[in-house]
Amino acid sequence: MRASQPKEGRFDLVVIGSGPAGEKGAAQAAYHGHSVAVVERRNPPGAGAIAVVGGVPVKALRDTAVYLSGWSRRDIYGVGISLAPDLVMDRLRARTSDVVNTMATAVRENLKRHGVEQVHGDARLGEDQTVIVRDSEGGERQLQARVILLATGSHPHHPLDVPFDDPDVHDSETVLAIKRLPERMMVVGGGPVGSEYASIFGALGVKVTLVDRGSRLLPLLDGEMSEALAQSLIRSGVRIMLGAQVESVTRDADGLVVVVDGEVLRPQVVLHAVGRAGNVEGLELAQAGVESDSRGRIRVDRNYQTAVPGIYAAGDIIGPPGLASVAMEQARVAMCHAFDIRFKDAVDPVVPTGIYTLPEAAMVGLTEEAARTAGEDVETGRALFAANARARIAGSTEGLVKLVFRASDRRLVGAHILGEEATELIHIAQALLHEGATIDEFIDTTFNFPTRADAYKYAAYDGLQRLDERAPR
Repeated sequence: MRASQPKEGRFDLVVIGSGPAGEKGAAQAAYHGHSVAVVERRNPPGAGAIAVVGGVPVKALRDTAVYLSGWSRRDIYGVGISLAPDLVMDRLRARTSDVVNTMATAVRENLKRHGVEQVHGDARLGEDQTVIVRDSEGGERQLQARVILLATGSHPHHPLDVPFDDPDVHDSETVLAIKRLPERMMVVGGGPVGSEYASIFGALGVKVTLVDRGSRLLPLLDGEMSEALAQSLIRSGVRIMLGAQVESVTRDADGLVVVVDGEVLRPQVVLHAVGRAGNVEGLELAQAGVESDSRGRIRVDRNYQTAVPGIYAAGDIIGPPGLASVAMEQARVAMCHAFDIRFKDAVDPVVPTGIYTLPEAAMVGLTEEAARTAGEDVETGRALFAANARARIAGSTEGLVKLVFRASDRRLVGAHILGEEATELIHIAQALLHEGATIDEFIDTTFNFPTRADAYKYAAYDGLQRLDERAPR
């Protein structure tokens, strides 16, 4: 169904932002016949957060680094690619740019296909359900809307004590501006972004120091998987400083000086990857009655509607910054509610998480710690990729599959994977969680051989053996 043609300046829906939430929210409404405009400050429209600074670039960067470094396969085949440090960054930037441009074009074409008007400029909320768009020449256009969707995404948080004006101090959006692959690099932050970049640059031969105030990397992960990933990074040459505080970042005649718990370190580049804040600057939320907190996170109800009827928000702007996949679903749910579309009324409660480190990490459902804290009597099963035929053939044997299940009825409550293709493999467990299945499903299923997916079967066998060992004799 093609969107209806709007009257001049009047639309059923005006979306601010063309990232994952903005694009999918716009397409959802337009598909069901509503007139839609999308306002994007980036040029050209359609170059939203997922394509420019979000998930896509770091994934492209990761796969390029795997190819250029021969990560995990150099020892198997005894050959690899060796490039000068400046050429490495050129290749990384070129490949990432190609992917970003392709994805941005796909977004624009999708909006065009749905009959969505694409407007370039800076938007702010006006009176009586209007959006004011200011173009690069200072001209303004007023868009009247029945419904407004705020989907402007987020940006890296810049603490005042970090000198981001220094040319060698970067956030996750500027790090690719590095002209030459450094010999020494510090990454501040052990969350998904920091861990991803630390593993990527570590694979490229950079001496990376990863600093985090927490007691372990990626606290959202199952503790066992977090430790396994940390050990993998350490084996690749990354130094991990946990429970550590960066006291200062300064510069002298010889370069950067970073003090961590009294220790003086001399990285050539610092990547600060701690926290993000919502892109609310200039939107004039308060004047419109839309509530937000100090980090720019907009308050919404279960339907993603703000305190103002008819104004919705989805994605990173409602915080905490999360998955593009979830942002897309939030926007779809919001638009179905806004236009009474009988299609989707809630976001999937069983959402997989993927982290594109080297090796990848993925999870769905409960961690072992969370299940036990909730009072569940659970057992676990594991299968190491070192024993998996497909992984051994490929030479990428790091990691494991871990299943968490209830001891009483063997019902699966969580699955965790560390290893290549983890972010793809996790969907098998997601499907079983949706069905409320037991781990017997993995045993009863015939997997292609040799495949990494076959590890599920052996993790289930391991779990049943552990359960049997618990039984009274």
